[in-house]
Formats: sequence, structure tokens, C-alpha cells
Amino acid sequence: MLRRNDVYSLIIMISSKDLPCLVGDQESPDEIDGALLSRQECQKAADIFRALGDPIRFQILSLLAQKEMCVSDIASLLEDSLPAVSQRLKLLRKDNIVSVRRSGKFSYYSLVDNHVRTLVSNVIEYLAQEERGTAN
Repeated sequence: MLRRNDVYSLIIMISSKDLPCLVGDQESPDEIDGALLSRQECQKAADIFRALGDPIRFQILSLLAQKEMCVSDIASLLEDSLPAVSQRLKLLRKDNIVSVRRSGKFSYYSLVDNHVRTLVSNVIEYLAQEERGTAN
């Protein structure tokens, strides 16, 4: 239990520029600077997670993780309108999460690469483990 003097000491420590690491034997900040992402990289990552944050867009991605599909097939499986699915795919394309291949009058969508497929698969696997009560 903290005493009043301990609280005052803690306030003084927090207000100082040389904040102690409360965890202990951690690497110093100077040793991890090379691993720090730039603000631009973090913004791109945030954009990707924002795009993944919509439940219907994530359903689309879970379908595309299985195979390439055309808009009408996706709309049919989701029981959604073609314009709504097209808008969602447009956003996913803008964020470089899906790619499109045109064949005649049809547009076929797929995940842009295995990194995205792995991300989607990891979320699906995590949800399955959580449902079973085995998530870490």
C-alpha cells in the first residue's frame, strides 16, 4: 500500500524528464530506435486496420482468402447488393488489400498477397481459439 510520501515521490518522479522504467531489465530506448516505425508507416498500418475494421469488409476478405471471386458471387454469398459490395471492394483496393483482374465484362478480386492472407487467417484462427477458450 502506498503512503502519502510515496505518492508525492512518485509524482515528482513522473514530472521529471528522466522517467524510470518501471518494468526493470528492459532494453534502453536507444537500443530499439531502429525498430521504431515512422509516422507515415504507422498511418498506413492504421489505414489497413481501419479497412479491416468493418465486419462486412472482413467477411469479403475471409471469402477472398479462400479464392479469387467476382463481385456478383461475393454479393450473392453475403446477400448484399452489387453496388454496396463494389464500394467495399473499392475501399479495399484503395488501401492495397485486394487486387482486381478483369476478364471480359467481369472483375475478379483476390487478396493482394500472402501477407494479407496471413493477416486474415490469423484473425480467423484467433477467433476460433477464443471461441474454444484456448486463446493466449
